[in-house]
Amino acid sequence: MTWTLDGIAEHESIIRHSVFRTLAAPVDDEAAAMAFLAEVSVPDATHNCWAFRVGQRFRVSDDGEPSGTAGRPILSAIEGQDFDGVMVVVTRWFGGVKLGAGGLVRAYGGAAAACLREAQKIEKIARVRWQFLCPFSVYSEVEAKLPGWQVETLACEFGGEGVSMVLGVPASHQEDVADWLRDLTRGQSPIVNLDDEL
Repeated sequence: MTWTLDGIAEHESIIRHSVFRTLAAPVDDEAAAMAFLAEVSVPDATHNCWAFRVGQRFRVSDDGEPSGTAGRPILSAIEGQDFDGVMVVVTRWFGGVKLGAGGLVRAYGGAAAACLREAQKIEKIARVRWQFLCPFSVYSEVEAKLPGWQVETLACEFGGEGVSMVLGVPASHQEDVADWLRDLTRGQSPIVNLDDEL
């Protein structure tokens, strides 16, 4: 099971006089991760170290700490708790006592792990995007039935032919949803998998 965050999470710890403030947020892509970093970075802090993972894509930054002592441990905390679509920023204010490489790894990884442990999380459901032209005659039935499969309606446009819908369908329910829609419309309304066209 994979998780993402239900909102922004925050945690603060003090390790040998250094303050470590962790902020974590759900993100859909790298642009969102970088926007969150720009929003929460503290220019006059000693370091703003971070890591994010979205699907197979990830990036890390030690922001001036010795290489491998901050970004990687933060990423390990994300992966260790089965999170995806998450950006974690750990801001450090140096307190005068050097922690050494091992101490930094434990401090950054521990701060990120504690923040994620305490955060409100929700199951991340893998979805595919479908385009479906729904006849007006069955639209209310479709609207009522799809939430039972955790299908999200991403867009809805009423036209002369019916309702053009873009649906986010959980990968685990694709066959059931497709069969039901085909039966309901007697196969007259094709389903287009938008993700196959990317």
